[in-house]
Amino acid sequence: MVAGGLKAPVEKNLRDDIWIKLMGNVAFNPLSALTRATMAEICGNPRTRRLVAQLMEETLDIAARVGSAPDISIEKRLRGAEGVGHHRTSMLQDLEAGKPLELDALVTAVVEIADITGAETPVLRAVHAATDLLAQRSARAAHAPA
Repeated sequence: MVAGGLKAPVEKNLRDDIWIKLMGNVAFNPLSALTRATMAEICGNPRTRRLVAQLMEETLDIAARVGSAPDISIEKRLRGAEGVGHHRTSMLQDLEAGKPLELDALVTAVVEIADITGAETPVLRAVHAATDLLAQRSARAAHAPA
């Protein structure tokens, strides 16, 4: 791929990189759909910023239970998200477009890993439950007669 001009980095610990990505997905995707807020708005509000941090803390605990240790602080991850600005997450974009929410891939899978590992994830479970209801309502609205 490199010979063809594409970037093809070789990651030393792909699993940790996946958990870093999940930290953001688990926190920002459902919260943006629930609040209809951008990344900057979520990070700029002290209460939702703390909620994001709690979701990331729980995600890191789950990662540790499966032998992963992402080398990034929650604060650094938050600063990176702030730098994205007024970006609307894919889940928010799907909600606004009347498309199915990718809840299973982005959040439910992490909840299931928490179940397997015995991780205590009260914040993640609450956000997941609320987003699941939102996804159900959105799906019903998309199939309702006009």
